[in-house]
Amino acid sequence: MQHKTKPRGLNIIIVGCGKVGAALVQQLSREGHDITVIDKDAAAIAELENLYDVLGIVGNGASYSVQMEAGIEKTDLLIAVTESDELNLLCCTVAKRVGDCAAIARVRTPDYSREVGYLRDRLGLAMIINPEMEAAREAARVLCLPTALEIDSFAHGQVEMIQFKIPEGNVLDGMTIAHLGQTITNDVLICAIERGGEVCIPSGSFRMQRGDVLSFISPRRTTRAFLEAVGFRTNRVKNAMIIGGGKCAYYLAHLLLHMGIEVKIIEINRARCEELSVLLPGAVIINGDGTDEELLREEGIQHTESFVALTGIDEENILLTLFAKQVSQAKVITKINRITFKDVISQLDLGSVVYPRFITAEAIIAYVRAKTNSTNSNVETLYHLFDARAEAIEFRIDSASAVTDTTLMELPIRKNLLVACINRGGRILIPTGRDCIRVGDTVMIVTTHRGLVDIRDILE
Repeated sequence: MQHKTKPRGLNIIIVGCGKVGAALVQQLSREGHDITVIDKDAAAIAELENLYDVLGIVGNGASYSVQMEAGIEKTDLLIAVTESDELNLLCCTVAKRVGDCAAIARVRTPDYSREVGYLRDRLGLAMIINPEMEAAREAARVLCLPTALEIDSFAHGQVEMIQFKIPEGNVLDGMTIAHLGQTITNDVLICAIERGGEVCIPSGSFRMQRGDVLSFISPRRTTRAFLEAVGFRTNRVKNAMIIGGGKCAYYLAHLLLHMGIEVKIIEINRARCEELSVLLPGAVIINGDGTDEELLREEGIQHTESFVALTGIDEENILLTLFAKQVSQAKVITKINRITFKDVISQLDLGSVVYPRFITAEAIIAYVRAKTNSTNSNVETLYHLFDARAEAIEFRIDSASAVTDTTLMELPIRKNLLVACINRGGRILIPTGRDCIRVGDTVMIVTTHRGLVDIRDILE
């Protein structure tokens, strides 16, 4: 039996204690890294110091002396997530000059987003992340397959993980997972189920029932066939009504128009409407209050195929979505910025919920885990499922270890953990107990355990 040495935590500086900064501190401190936070807001720093074992420094994160005080010379990674794109880029530039560290910047402005590759290479950054653009991509994926609550992609887009809810009277209600494999298809794998607030990794004897939220994984080419076989519509929406004209709305409209979907945006700020009509000549831009029931009816909310609430105020987005569900058959998507009140939100049946801050935190945490441990395997992608109560992680297998070249049924795999998919040189395997993991594969794991950084962490 090989003994694993526990990987050393990284020294990480996080500049910016807003929502994303706080989400990163929560997750990364739980995973055993040494964290220093920098922000001009003393109260925000004090709050994080009280909640977590972190060192706080009040000051400007782009200042050389402040970075020196934070220990930039011994830092492995600096993450800049302040409200200002320019400040984030400047923090990273200073850090790269002073310390021998990797740097990640959050950049949200469309002007910069078109130049991401150039900026990343010229400034030597590990990653530039744009939460609004990523949230828009997630929303666009869901509008292409409206049955889904959430769609994540792995293996460079060849594998999809799709979440949906079993409706009343559906063929899956009362069926066991083993029976599904025997009678409908073996090309998909049900890898996580939420029932009554509990998430489990199901076995073959698990009996599904209406109201369950399922996550299944399948090669992209077979996804639609499976959903049609179990009685779901799989055609993309023809039109979308978007409330709010911010950055996320711009990115989403741009993607949808490109896919041939008609777009109508309702935005209250007149100057922003004029900007949008220049940026998005193919879209219909309405200057008005998107929370005005009369206006929504006038603009045809009853007949729209999809409705996306993207205002900057969570409460407004939630009420808009509940109204849209009441008066139309539309596929609804709600953007939520805060993470508090998640239990309440999850009981409201809002359809698909997009959390830009989770998307940012996931991408950064995947990078951190890959950097923490790069001997046998590397974390390629990471998604949180069911409000971070389960994780889907894609590992690249770089060298032989205790998990390679032994059939899965012979490996002492931990409970509540599933080897969901193996990508072998572009060929996608939904593995059985007789398959084994080989060097060069990328392997996808779904688990309710936290903080896996190495493929060997799947063993008892």
